[in-house]
Amino acid sequence: MDTTSDPEKDTGWRGSREGWLEAAKAALIEGGVDAVKIQPLAKGLGLSRTSFYWFFKDREALLDALATAWDAATTAPLLAATRAYAETEAEAMLNVLACFLSGGFDAGLEYAARAWGLSDPTMAARLAQADAERLEALRAMLIAHGHDVVDADVRARTIYLVQIGYISMRTEETLETRLSRIPHYVEIYTGRSPSTGELARFEAGLRQAVPTPG
Repeated sequence: MDTTSDPEKDTGWRGSREGWLEAAKAALIEGGVDAVKIQPLAKGLGLSRTSFYWFFKDREALLDALATAWDAATTAPLLAATRAYAETEAEAMLNVLACFLSGGFDAGLEYAARAWGLSDPTMAARLAQADAERLEALRAMLIAHGHDVVDADVRARTIYLVQIGYISMRTEETLETRLSRIPHYVEIYTGRSPSTGELARFEAGLRQAVPTPG
């Protein structure tokens, strides 16, 4: 019997694959990889433990899906930002900063993934691969705007290590503080200053993505 179109396979009393994955993601962020366990997840979802196995072979399969979800929520948007259309190098850099600041790059999940990698060699290897891909994308962006290979490499590392440092240290800044520092970051990272128009467009986009409380 073909059950590929049966809604019971994906939703209903078994929950859904996405529901299990979102619960696992929340557990990882809140309590680390040791908190990603089938029974507590089932209890939190109000589902039976056996329903988990409709979507995942075992906990390792869930962890693999979770690592894939992390990559999709961090590496993929950053790479896209480095390749986004930009008329100037400053605008290209603002695209990258917008990815980090607007929530396009899931900082909470990145922090949790890095903590996970400290105790899991497989995850550590995935993190190392992601770091390499992200740095290469930043280097390629800078080279496309005229930097030589060595200069692009140093600038790419400066950009990336600062941003990951923000995440690792869980640094929190107000939107106004972030905006006041952006022109200086762009100049440090690229050697070029953003124009008034570029900054205005960046600010408008960031305020839309990160509404001011109140």
